[in-house]
Amino acid sequence: MEKRLIVTHHAPDLDAIGAVWLLKRFNSEDYASASVSFVDPGDKISPRECENLGFSEEQVTHVDTGLGEFDHHQPERARQLITATSLVYQHLCQLQPELETDQALRTIIEYVIEIDHFKEISWPDAGSVRYRFMIHELIRGVEYTDPHNDEFQLRFGLTCLDNVYAVLKHHHKAEKILKEKGQTYQVSGFRLLAIETRNDNTIKLALTQGYDMVVCKDPQRGHIRIKARPDSAVELQPLYQKIIELDQKGTWLYHNSGKMLLNGSYKHRNQVPSPLTINQVVEQIKLVYG
Repeated sequence: MEKRLIVTHHAPDLDAIGAVWLLKRFNSEDYASASVSFVDPGDKISPRECENLGFSEEQVTHVDTGLGEFDHHQPERARQLITATSLVYQHLCQLQPELETDQALRTIIEYVIEIDHFKEISWPDAGSVRYRFMIHELIRGVEYTDPHNDEFQLRFGLTCLDNVYAVLKHHHKAEKILKEKGQTYQVSGFRLLAIETRNDNTIKLALTQGYDMVVCKDPQRGHIRIKARPDSAVELQPLYQKIIELDQKGTWLYHNSGKMLLNGSYKHRNQVPSPLTINQVVEQIKLVYG
């Protein structure tokens, strides 16, 4: 593999990091082990510095700086809804057309475009402090906690993007699973969804879609998770009492909020799965609340 050098600007933001991430992750044959160097915004690496680092100019790729193929600060591009990340993405889709169908990846590209063009000022409740917890703000926070450490800021951002990509993969898969496998019931005025899947994202997603209670059973591990919306009138303690009468084998945890009844959690490694089927749990729900 020919060695490569990616050049971006100091204090790399989400767009600069996104462009580097795409090259390293989705063009790994050329860029997985590429080095990264930093210049002032808008600049290109000098031939002398390039030589000092052991690279020829042909081995260098600039992103989000240098006014080249993967920069969007030229006068003719500056007002377009494009970014360095989206330009790299378009290039990669030409090499790998299957990336166009990767919904999680497209979601990341769209998010980077919004942030890089300051579209978040139009989000609902745009002044809310909760937006300070978002990925682009956390990346910028490195400039306060560890200023001038470009390499750390880049590594942190790359890790964030790896993680958000994994989350989005599960999220979009959960959307499909809910649509294809979810069973809906009306029980005494509230909406219940029952589903068998290993994808935990289906629970929260169903609650955000307006279901008052969700029952999810992992068909492989056997664990069951039951959750109710915090703003619903559903209280799970009566269901808990009924279930532990029926199930003498499974380990059940009742949360004192009254909204969670768990027979399986990544936080609890020793819970015994319940032998109850999801249909049996649904029948108990109908008996308790019907």
